[in-house]
Amino acid sequence: MDEIFQLYEKFKLSIKETQEAFASVPKTEYFYELCFCLLTPATKAEHALRAIEILKRKKFFELGFNPVNVLRGDETDGTPTIKFYIRFHNTKAKRLQSARLHWKRIMEILESNISSSEKRKLLVENVDGFGYKEASHFLRNIGYKDFAILDRHILKNLVHYGVIPEETKISSPRKYLEIESIFIDFANSIGIRPADLDLLFWAKETGYVLK
Repeated sequence: MDEIFQLYEKFKLSIKETQEAFASVPKTEYFYELCFCLLTPATKAEHALRAIEILKRKKFFELGFNPVNVLRGDETDGTPTIKFYIRFHNTKAKRLQSARLHWKRIMEILESNISSSEKRKLLVENVDGFGYKEASHFLRNIGYKDFAILDRHILKNLVHYGVIPEETKISSPRKYLEIESIFIDFANSIGIRPADLDLLFWAKETGYVLK
């Protein structure tokens, strides 16, 4: 475990600042945080962030245009930007439009008095393109600390530290919840908050803390 604690000391401040940023995201930004999480599967987070910046400036939420050209990297608002590309842009463009169309229902879920776990379940059921990983990602990015985002980086490190077998696959929502519980128990056992360990494993693989 020495490696984990050394990495934690290295990234602790960045992780703390990132968690504080998540907790302070205003409700007016929730829509674009959700869009970001719809774009990240099979796409670099940096590319998704660039697409979101352009969608904001072009007022996608207000105007509701087809965002496919933005996701392809073919259309900007005249602001210089590094070239980017969103994989599966046609499907993801439709998902962004669906999220906008159903935003009132999504906000009702977020503002309800139900548990965070129930909110996540309802988001999976109501947001086209959301599985448990994407719903967890979104909720984490707006300040929830209850969940693990079980992407390949997290699974790779759970295998590396002997927490789960190498052949472990997330094949169903039930399996996701099972591995998430194992991850949370492991984090608690070594004295690092699960939300912090999630970001730490990402930083271990990429060299920096990113949402």
